[in-house]
Amino acid sequence: MDKGYNVVAGKDTRADMLMDAGVYVFETSQTAEFFDEEQESAFLLLSGEVEITWDSGSERARRTSLFDQGPTCLHVPRASKVTIRSVENGEVLIQRTDNPRQFPAKFYTPGDTADQVLGGGLMQNTARRLLRDIFNYGGAPYSNMVMGEVITFPGRWSSFPPHHHPQPEIYFYRFDKPQGFGVSVIGGDAFVVRHNGMSAIPGGLCHPQVSAPGYAMYYCWMIRHLDGNPWLSRIDDPQHTWLLDPEANIWGY
Repeated sequence: MDKGYNVVAGKDTRADMLMDAGVYVFETSQTAEFFDEEQESAFLLLSGEVEITWDSGSERARRTSLFDQGPTCLHVPRASKVTIRSVENGEVLIQRTDNPRQFPAKFYTPGDTADQVLGGGLMQNTARRLLRDIFNYGGAPYSNMVMGEVITFPGRWSSFPPHHHPQPEIYFYRFDKPQGFGVSVIGGDAFVVRHNGMSAIPGGLCHPQVSAPGYAMYYCWMIRHLDGNPWLSRIDDPQHTWLLDPEANIWGY
């Protein structure tokens, strides 16, 4: 990615996503200031070491692996000044959306977001993956956004069984090796996804993912609540819910 701000998805290019997402790539010892009068913002550390300062606090964080270390994220309301200084080659994913409400800023550390194992013991573990909820409606009902991370094991599926929800969602991908790749299925279409790639998922479409054998796949998932209809949970495609039975009879196993 280029130095500076790299657009992942924006309301100007994908208005149906209702949010902005991008990655700011810092040079060592570079400082950048962020301020948005109308939008709440989440700043997720992807790599490197940074000092991050906001209206009510200051923290220093380091991340050397998306796969082995949990997330560090600052979530602030609109009209908040945030300053980030890169101590060493920092990369920060930024999610924003309109929100007139004021709320206390919160700094999330890896200890706040323990790995959850999903899909274990089901489908011969072909959809076993790790989930990290950073913030959602249950813990942050004042927000118009949701943010989390998924680690998909090599050759395995995630977001499975196929599911959907009315709210739009963005996925941002990284792989443990830069030549890694996977497939994102959105509705009836399939797309190859690569390192630093993204999927823009309109509301209502099923969206399972799979990683190629040999390559672990990370993605940050970002959901925008709809007015009067916040994202609370996934809606599984009833055609495939039989796979949730631990005793499901699957051919070949």
